[in-house]
Amino acid sequence: MGSRRDVLRDPSRLAPLLEASGTVERVVLLGDVIELRHGPVREALGAAEPALSALGEAVGAGGEIVIVPGNHDHHLLTGWLDRRARKAPPPPLSLEQAVDWRQGETLATVIRRMAPAQVRVAYPGVWLRGDVYAMHGHYCDRHTTVPMFERLGAGVMARIIDEPAAGPRRAEDYEAILAPMYAWLYALAQSGGPSLAGSSHGPSARAWRTLAGRDRDGASRSARLRRRGLIAAFPALVAALNRAQVGPLAADVSGPELRRAALRAFGEVVARLEIEAGHVIFGHTHRAGPLAHDDRSEWMAPGGVQLLNTGCWVHEPSFLGPRPDESPYRAGFAVTLAADQPPRLTNLLDAARLRARA
Repeated sequence: MGSRRDVLRDPSRLAPLLEASGTVERVVLLGDVIELRHGPVREALGAAEPALSALGEAVGAGGEIVIVPGNHDHHLLTGWLDRRARKAPPPPLSLEQAVDWRQGETLATVIRRMAPAQVRVAYPGVWLRGDVYAMHGHYCDRHTTVPMFERLGAGVMARIIDEPAAGPRRAEDYEAILAPMYAWLYALAQSGGPSLAGSSHGPSARAWRTLAGRDRDGASRSARLRRRGLIAAFPALVAALNRAQVGPLAADVSGPELRRAALRAFGEVVARLEIEAGHVIFGHTHRAGPLAHDDRSEWMAPGGVQLLNTGCWVHEPSFLGPRPDESPYRAGFAVTLAADQPPRLTNLLDAARLRARA
């Protein structure tokens, strides 16, 4: 919340989430709960407060909210990470580490606004059941072959810190690469530096829209010429980045390849962190699935782990395509988990619209 494209500021679209949250024992917010990279933290907290408070009321004192921070709200972890390393080298991060907080920290403010619900914070992920693990999924930015903004930053940081030859194998390895980039983006937002735009994906969305030809309608002749020049030069640029060992990257930025590359990358995270689960749930890429028309074999990680993406609650026109109501990037998806049942992907906003028409 806070990127100006979130849908939860609209009471009519917040209502289905609140209704569903009031019927379960636990609500897991799987990262990017609050947008801390597009402006000062005070503005983000102010924008998010109504939805956070309403969610806390819906869950109630007898329910639990679990926050698993992602890349856009990684700053919520700053105080905890600093305390872990203040006196001695910190112990290794497990797959689920309890996060604490102190009065005055941004995380404490977020949690206070969710009263009366009981709130706990886990990182880098949380075990929902013995066979179901969930994390935000931002570690996949180290492995995806699509040359988006954070993938390029991760590739550069890996060179700077002299990443282990075999690549990241622990959560600490991913944090060493990604956390400095997140801290820089947060500091930029707080200091009033160049805006990353209202888009949830910022520069990545703008670049993809141009390379995929989504800027053609109404564009000036000079803009069209610049776009053609960028498209023509893009493969050579990707090749240069690969020679500089920022990759491996590929020049294919089509919609299907965005999906496949993200799934391959997150599958690699699952394998490298040795997440032994039947189902691993993630978000980050905003592409919900697997959906009915998807090739389910693409959604299997090494070892037969079933991947499930929760989608997002952000309206991002760049990714919705010509039929927004059918797009896997549309807002409103959630995963429900019942005892002894596999996780199930549903769209709460779709269900609310169907009920309204009945």
